[in-house]
Amino acid sequence: MYKQNKKVRVGVVGIGHLGNYHLQKYRMMQNCVISAVTDVIEERARKAAALYACEASANYRDLVGKVDAVSIAVPTKDHHAIAKDFLAAGIDILLEKPIAATLEEADELVRIAEEQNAVFQIGFVERFNPAIVALGSVIGEPLFIETHRLHPFFNRGTDVDVVLDLMIHDLDIILHFVKAPVENVEAVGISVLSEEVDIANARVTFQNGCVANITASRVTGKNMQKIRFFGFEGYHSIDYGKRELVSLGTTHGSGGKMEIHPNDVEVTKQDPLEEEIRAFINSVTARTPPLVSGREGRESLRLAMRIIEKIKSGQEKIRHAAHGRFAETV
Repeated sequence: MYKQNKKVRVGVVGIGHLGNYHLQKYRMMQNCVISAVTDVIEERARKAAALYACEASANYRDLVGKVDAVSIAVPTKDHHAIAKDFLAAGIDILLEKPIAATLEEADELVRIAEEQNAVFQIGFVERFNPAIVALGSVIGEPLFIETHRLHPFFNRGTDVDVVLDLMIHDLDIILHFVKAPVENVEAVGISVLSEEVDIANARVTFQNGCVANITASRVTGKNMQKIRFFGFEGYHSIDYGKRELVSLGTTHGSGGKMEIHPNDVEVTKQDPLEEEIRAFINSVTARTPPLVSGREGRESLRLAMRIIEKIKSGQEKIRHAAHGRFAETV
């Protein structure tokens, strides 16, 4: 457990693509020091340790007693076991999304974190995108939301389907702005280049009447990361990648007619991951709740699981229908 008035001793578990970025950002923070790194590939840990002048290990349990807080950037299947051990030891955690592989695992992590009074932050980096931060000052109650998160194919991340790999970022943002329970979910998805679903579309209806149409793909020729909000107060379009916000509002013009006008909203220049890491360290030092809590991570996972189940049931119907057509031709 972190003791105030001292620098936070941080560690990183998993020195892959994301883990290296976490280390870069931690090094920029004046109120923390990198104490140790760990990776199942020991050579990775050694190289990072040499670069950041810290200890290295191939066993994450060796970090207990040497760190106050850790970033965990490992495959989703390992989230629960590793996070559980650190939380049980009273160590604060920034855990990359999704929170876990199952709701049961997520519930246990949230429970342990609360029992230990540990800071438990989930790595939804888009929450710290400056365009999303700026949106909070102008958005009203969304009535319709449309998202497209399209990427070329990379082997990284294919241990889970595209819903948990990419779409879950947008699910977190949608749940953050739509303050209502989910009423209904419809979804379709197919596998293209991996054994998991690579492209998916979901239509989520909320009890307050809001509808979200969400598309995610990791087999697209070019990148697109956009989300659009429509409501009575106006229209807001965000390009995540460019960190840009287009915001239009409505007012009563001459003669009482409604007119559309651009909202004057400032989007600050900031690095989302750097702000995410800074927010985590600030929560650790001040002992305040994280900006993206474990419970919020759990709710995003719950919606993702409903979408995955709908996709699976749809695929089963297609297979059953195809089998019937084949049997008719025999």
